[in-house]
Amino acid sequence: MPRHYFTQSMSLLGRIEAIDTAAASFILKCRSNDVFQIQVGVETYVTVLRNIDGLNRDRVPNPPGYDSRKATPSDKVAKYIRKDELVAVQGIYIEHDERKQFDAKTITLMHADQGQFLFEDTHWWLTQIARFADEWLDDLFDDRRTYEWDDFAKLYQTNLNILGLRTDDAIQECATLSRLIYGLSSAYLLTGSERYRLAARAGVKYQRETFRSLSHDGKYCFWMFGKRKRERGQHLIVASESADDRDTIPIYEQIYAIAGLCQYYRISQSWDVLEDIRRTVRIFQDFYRDHEQYGYGGTGGYFSHLDYATMRPDVESLGDNRLRKNWNSIGDHIPAYLINLILALDPLPHGDDHDAAQELLETCLEILKETSTLILEKFPDADSNFVNERFFADWKPDHDWRWQKNRAIVGHNLKIAWNITRVAHFWRTRAATLDKRVREDEKGVAEGLRKQADAMQALAVKIADDMAVHGVDQYRGGCFDAVERKPSQGWPIEFAWGNTKDFWQQEQAILAYLIVYGATQDDKYLGLAREMMAFWNLYFLDHDNRGVYFRVTDIGSPVIEGAYSQKAGHAIAGYHSFELNYLAHTYIRTYVRPKGQVNTPEKKAAFPIVDQNFCLFFYPDRDCPHTTLNVLPDFLPLDAVKIASIQVNGIHRSNFAPDKFQIELERDELGSQIVVEFCLKQP
Repeated sequence: MPRHYFTQSMSLLGRIEAIDTAAASFILKCRSNDVFQIQVGVETYVTVLRNIDGLNRDRVPNPPGYDSRKATPSDKVAKYIRKDELVAVQGIYIEHDERKQFDAKTITLMHADQGQFLFEDTHWWLTQIARFADEWLDDLFDDRRTYEWDDFAKLYQTNLNILGLRTDDAIQECATLSRLIYGLSSAYLLTGSERYRLAARAGVKYQRETFRSLSHDGKYCFWMFGKRKRERGQHLIVASESADDRDTIPIYEQIYAIAGLCQYYRISQSWDVLEDIRRTVRIFQDFYRDHEQYGYGGTGGYFSHLDYATMRPDVESLGDNRLRKNWNSIGDHIPAYLINLILALDPLPHGDDHDAAQELLETCLEILKETSTLILEKFPDADSNFVNERFFADWKPDHDWRWQKNRAIVGHNLKIAWNITRVAHFWRTRAATLDKRVREDEKGVAEGLRKQADAMQALAVKIADDMAVHGVDQYRGGCFDAVERKPSQGWPIEFAWGNTKDFWQQEQAILAYLIVYGATQDDKYLGLAREMMAFWNLYFLDHDNRGVYFRVTDIGSPVIEGAYSQKAGHAIAGYHSFELNYLAHTYIRTYVRPKGQVNTPEKKAAFPIVDQNFCLFFYPDRDCPHTTLNVLPDFLPLDAVKIASIQVNGIHRSNFAPDKFQIELERDELGSQIVVEFCLKQP
């Protein structure tokens, strides 16, 4: 039966298949392979994608005789609509009797005639991370440009409303502060702005002096949940106040308490920061790990929660968090701190503290091997398109835990695809290093690492393929949030609550598809990555307040009710968006070559493709015990990049090895900014 008087606001993302200029319409084909006839009208607004800086990048040339003041719908089509281009359309779908029409109200192009997608431009993600960092610091500290730890003591607050103003809950959460430190450190790594480094340094000092809880012998470091300001004095909070973890010490929060410290350590090589990282890693190994000697079963991995009174994971007061393992307790080690810590320590630094650094590196490699192997062996589910995410101590899946039950979080699946691909790159690099030693006893180890890497890559590809069908919005782009792992009544997808999309899951989608594309060179993953980047930049950027919306609807409208109205809170803290900026920039420069994006000799002459070079900035402390600095941007393939140039305090070095990512420093070079420029190793 035909509908009558049916109207609905809609958004679509797809490629232009055919154009009828005279009728002012075009055919848009979505990922689902469905096509829509888009009607351009007098009030249709055509624009190009905007970054968080709000600048108008519309440089599409006018056709002969084009007058924007008198442009007809056909004129707009003639100027802006090009076959095969990726565009977003927002408008109103109308259906009445047998007639159907999609009236476009806004059409957004992903390019401005420079021959490349705007989000693949050299400065796109640099601009975004800088504007995010500037606004965050302005919101917290006004117009300061230098920072001390007492600025954080007096002015830092976890919860900020959508305008960046303080809410009534003046809590300072440790893990959330650490996530902001991660963001500021990443902003410095990409831009070299001293403001971000000084703010990160002050935040690190405040975190360590305020929230650190050392054991009696100084061997272990637990991090308190937070501190709440009161009328008279301040109250330190030991156990978590997060809903899922209340009155426990979850490993998730301890992991993220050192995320910022590890990213800052990459810049600074601060020995005291490394010592607190070392103490925290010890608690993972000695308190949370499933050791047989402790009587918990000894099946490997890490328990998700400890009781704050006994520091044990098997206490009845933990309820349904007793002796549980989950994605956060296993997989979150890898992106939150482990990769960045290994990047800083491998190869081992020269100088003092060599033995302690070696011991810590060996522990980190053990954690990396155990967690990545467990993901490979325990998380996949042959009976579902999604991984299992929660487990009992013996690794039996827990499909009845509170709100999650037998549901999947799409972003967790994509996070696995992203991170096991990173680990696969690392294992292949180590295998190649062992090959060069030509030691008979290491040949088997190298071969084992390659097999592990191949298995991880295969799982990453499977997840990427599954999510492209069962997690990605086939019409509008972006990925969904929570879905049933086993949809009922034969449906391909069933939503647990709503078909909304969360900001952190879009990050996982972008990075997963970029890195899987880099590993496979299969263009279908690059297409998915571009659609995910388009959706992020279209709908998640809060242009009015230079922030990020936590959640949007299926069509991209921001959800700003309740906790979702906050710019900063327990779950949105200057981490995921900054991580996305840092790694999207790195991956695009490393993996996305500008092939096929400039189609005519005229465009090639007018808009030459820039090179793929990019820089990272470091600033090792003057009293750093090491005389080397590791500078590799991420776990990259062995033949991905090389060093093009090095500057120390603005002075270029002439003697460096392009393929050696550990830089030798003189003692008088410590306390200086070091700029490392990378270029592609292969043309």
